[in-house]
Amino acid sequence: MKKVLFTLILGLISLSTWAQSSKYKCLIQMNSYKGEAAYVVISLINPQGKYEKTLAVLGPDKKWYNTLPEWHKFETKAKTQLNAITGASVGGGDRATRTIEIDDSKLNKGYKLRFESAVEEQKYVLKDVEINVSPEALAERAEGTGYIKFVKLSKTQ
Repeated sequence: MKKVLFTLILGLISLSTWAQSSKYKCLIQMNSYKGEAAYVVISLINPQGKYEKTLAVLGPDKKWYNTLPEWHKFETKAKTQLNAITGASVGGGDRATRTIEIDDSKLNKGYKLRFESAVEEQKYVLKDVEINVSPEALAERAEGTGYIKFVKLSKTQ
């Protein structure tokens, strides 16, 4: 009986400390522009304005990551395994979709999603889109300031 009770208590403790997360389908609509396809990075930014986590990278070739200099500085130090979250870059006027996962404990705590973009031999846009990590903000369409026309997120679970 003690063994069963101990196992039950241990299970409840581990459930309460296990972080819940939600998946969001992310649609990125690009503005029409001339030039190469854009590299776009989606990052989780903490309340102090610092990078916490890379959620997605649209751009397959590591040699161009340095065109996103602020994120590249973070990523060089963090050394995140990016293989599972990378994909094709996205051209002018095109759309891309990605599924990103956000830890529910970050909701309404001052975190932001940052979408940075860069195009070869053109300007880098640090805050092309920023979205507060709140249920209301994540449900709204967010307008871009550079290569991205808008971003729309839809909760999938």
